[in-house]
Amino acid sequence: MTHLWIDPSAGVAGDMLLGALLDAGADLTAVQGAIDSVVARSVRLRVEAVTRAGQRATKAHVDVLVDDPPHRTWRTVRGLLDGLPGAVGVSAQAVFERLARAEGHVHGIDPEQVHFHEVGALDSIADVVGVCAAVADLGVTSISAGAVALGSGQVRVAHGTIPVPVPAVAQLALGWPVSAGGDGELTTPTGMALLAALARPEPELPAMVMRTVGVGAGTRDITGRANVTRILLGDLIEKGSPATSAALILQANVDDLDPRLWPGVLQELLISGADDVWLTPILMKKGRPAHTLNVLCRPERADGLRDRMYDLTSTIGVRQVEAAKHALRRFFVDVDVDGGPVSVKIALRDGVVSQVTPEFDSVAARAAALSRSQPDVLRAAELAARAAGWHQGVVVPPAAPGRTG
Repeated sequence: MTHLWIDPSAGVAGDMLLGALLDAGADLTAVQGAIDSVVARSVRLRVEAVTRAGQRATKAHVDVLVDDPPHRTWRTVRGLLDGLPGAVGVSAQAVFERLARAEGHVHGIDPEQVHFHEVGALDSIADVVGVCAAVADLGVTSISAGAVALGSGQVRVAHGTIPVPVPAVAQLALGWPVSAGGDGELTTPTGMALLAALARPEPELPAMVMRTVGVGAGTRDITGRANVTRILLGDLIEKGSPATSAALILQANVDDLDPRLWPGVLQELLISGADDVWLTPILMKKGRPAHTLNVLCRPERADGLRDRMYDLTSTIGVRQVEAAKHALRRFFVDVDVDGGPVSVKIALRDGVVSQVTPEFDSVAARAAALSRSQPDVLRAAELAARAAGWHQGVVVPPAAPGRTG
């Protein structure tokens, strides 16, 4: 598992988290490309090395290239995000949906009609899309975050002076460990929505093998307190045997959900920390066709994923089955297909390669970039992996290359 732990103990905003991800090695060109696919020629990203209270950090600047960007409803923003492929699009949609629900609750209106104002402006669209693209570029498979410093005092917004945390942040932070942490607005609605949609609360740093640290800077340099958001990226250390671990299967029978929603439900549960999700067609009482939603997860993630099942489906009950998960060791390598990378998963059994599988999202993205068919790029990736020496029967030493997951 390539895990990202976010330290928002000094607050978090969209540009701070984006700066931290870029500081950790996310590719600026790839992130800019994702933003351009949503709001072409409207914003430009640039990074600057700065210090905050004497600590080195990366400041992500979002330069808006158009005059007077319009306010947008959630419906409009959703239309803009429809062109984003794979997990990046699903994640960005989830973040803005959280924002729309929070703002709708605060103002007492339908989320579809929420005018985002500041958070719907081009710079915040760039923050959200940029963070989701950077997370994907770094190969992150799970995200958690520590206690969030929200701030204190008051802040002026379009509607006047309001207390900190502002109402939308307070709504988004429900269920999270929080503190004041200092004066002023330390966490913005965009920053809190990114945490709420993409991460799970985890106050303590999880056990993992550290790979890199990223530090993203806020705008102000505050005396005596580093105005930064930190991220720690590494490979999770499984509890117990590396091959066998305790697991739970959460199940719910659903017969009244629009079937067009299921792909998004499955993707959201994976983003929320499930190890695997799948649907089983069933017949319920009175001969009704239905599906059983199955969610495989670690025991410590069951409560959060159960809540997500209630949020995302129409079920009114979830059952739980204990299981033992036996997992082959695996890692990822990138192979070149016509000048660009495609991610390939290598599975090992007793130190010998048993499976070599190109990741479909990576294949789809490369096919779109090359204007070639997905089967064509899939075959090219398989051939490239074999040419690079990855095929069944190859013996791999314990310190294998690539990223784990």
